[in-house]
Amino acid sequence: MSVFITRFDTRPGRAGGGVRVAVKDLIDVAGAPTTDGSKVIAAAARPAERDAACLAGTRAAQNEGRAVIVGKTNMHELAFGVTGINPWFGTPLNPLDASRVPGGSSSGSAVAVALCEADVAFGSDTGGSIRIPAACCGVAGLKTTRGRVPLDGVIPLAPSLDTIGPLARTVAGLVDGMALLEPGFSAAAKPARRVGRVRLPAESRIDEALDAALHAAGLVVVGVLLPGWDAATAAAMTILSAEAWRVHGDLYRSHAGDLSPDVAARLSAASAVTEAEVAAARHQAAAWDRELRAVLAGVDVLVLPTLAREPPPLSDPAAMSKLRYTAPFNLAGVPALSIPVPVGGGLPAGLQIVGPAGSEALLLATAAEVEAAAGSY
Repeated sequence: MSVFITRFDTRPGRAGGGVRVAVKDLIDVAGAPTTDGSKVIAAAARPAERDAACLAGTRAAQNEGRAVIVGKTNMHELAFGVTGINPWFGTPLNPLDASRVPGGSSSGSAVAVALCEADVAFGSDTGGSIRIPAACCGVAGLKTTRGRVPLDGVIPLAPSLDTIGPLARTVAGLVDGMALLEPGFSAAAKPARRVGRVRLPAESRIDEALDAALHAAGLVVVGVLLPGWDAATAAAMTILSAEAWRVHGDLYRSHAGDLSPDVAARLSAASAVTEAEVAAARHQAAAWDRELRAVLAGVDVLVLPTLAREPPPLSDPAAMSKLRYTAPFNLAGVPALSIPVPVGGGLPAGLQIVGPAGSEALLLATAAEVEAAAGSY
């Protein structure tokens, strides 16, 4: 099936028990090839000699019978896309609406937990690649603070933006996932109370669903402004593109015709990014970091939509690039998560919670409060 690129034998007595963990196929798992969702890379891939560093806690838990790695999940090729469409290994079907994109690049990880094929799935997030598929598929996903989870043994996309984090059906599942990535981790004892509500262009029903969820949770909500949002988004994409070209430029030069058309087009465009543009983007990143720090000094966390509206149909995947509200937080390196909240008469909305660097425990406690108050969709 298209959810998994590699599925391991999990029969009783063969692979143990405990939390079932799926791993995005840009993360090395000992004994399995790492394909990065690409037929070119798959053709030359050999079984990894060792696990990626981020799997140390999971492997220790597996040795104790508390977890089991069930497979490697499908993804957008090279992690360079937000739709989750993969022509080589098949596109995982969105479990909420099979006519819509599952979101990328961690599409298989989101679908695996949504379909109960795994309890926790690990994905990567460089510009939104955990939070976007989480919002598309109605699950929870956490982008961690830059540098918190080691990236040794992970195929890079944009090294200064790349992060690893968990996806799960519920916030409790995200806590389980963080405890595997970082043994001893737990959510904070108390949630945030003062929430900065960021207003960005979105369908009214999305905004209404987020406001209703915050009200139900009894949080103190204040309006905040992020005037540097658009400039930060542009800067993030400039840096992401430039670094992706440095990582995958040789692959493009030798195998452009064997890459997904959208990925090939994206790499071609990335080849034209100049050093001056990158320098300007990094200058903007510093200004954005100062702006975000100042805003977060007045509130505990920020809340905004993950996507401006429902995920687009598979027939119009390009529309996804205009819907996401994620990349500026990769630029700042701060943690951010997405959880689904109910929307009357439609697919759930992705509610995104963002905090200062290192605040994952607070974000998860706050998300759990909102999840419990808002109810299921």
